[in-house]
Amino acid sequence: MKILLPIFYLPPISWFSEFLKEENEVVLEQFENFPKQTYRNRTNVYGANGKLSLIIPIHHTGERCIKNLEISYVENWQKLHWKSIKNAYQSSPYFEFYEDKLEKIFLEKPKTFLAFNLKAIEIILQILKQEKQFSLTEEYQKSPEMIDFRSAFSAKKATEYNMDEYYQTFSDKLGFIKDLSIIDLICNMGPEAISYIKKITK
Repeated sequence: MKILLPIFYLPPISWFSEFLKEENEVVLEQFENFPKQTYRNRTNVYGANGKLSLIIPIHHTGERCIKNLEISYVENWQKLHWKSIKNAYQSSPYFEFYEDKLEKIFLEKPKTFLAFNLKAIEIILQILKQEKQFSLTEEYQKSPEMIDFRSAFSAKKATEYNMDEYYQTFSDKLGFIKDLSIIDLICNMGPEAISYIKKITK
């Protein structure tokens, strides 16, 4: 089954449930116009006060195409994001095992969102010990001949995917938060993350 997925920043768990399905032939969208307030430049982690959104700032050049959209480095957001992730997960069961690999996501300064997000996904696949082939779109198609997930994952409303609760660092205090960044699952479940992902249904 051929599916079209958007390219996200440290995607939510639901995105990986589609991306990693063996039967799915994945195509990633690189020619869409950038929509605001989506996971394309934001990820949600579980901070000490609940859900925390980390947002990559845009370098405003007038460019709207995801393939060419540039990241702003006026502020050291990478340092801030990494510090937030460390604060959120340093007491989680598996953070120390993956810390060095996760930190690599924030050490380089690629020019575009496309390059940054693809590199981050590559590192997450290494941590999950998964190999997954995918291709990139060659043009923008409003009505593609494949299952279109470009609008399927909303940063503004609750996910439609069914997910079992698992231990989260602050869940004793604030309860379980569903469908956060894949980082949340990796740091809290470690090697069991992949079997969790494969059980997700919609």
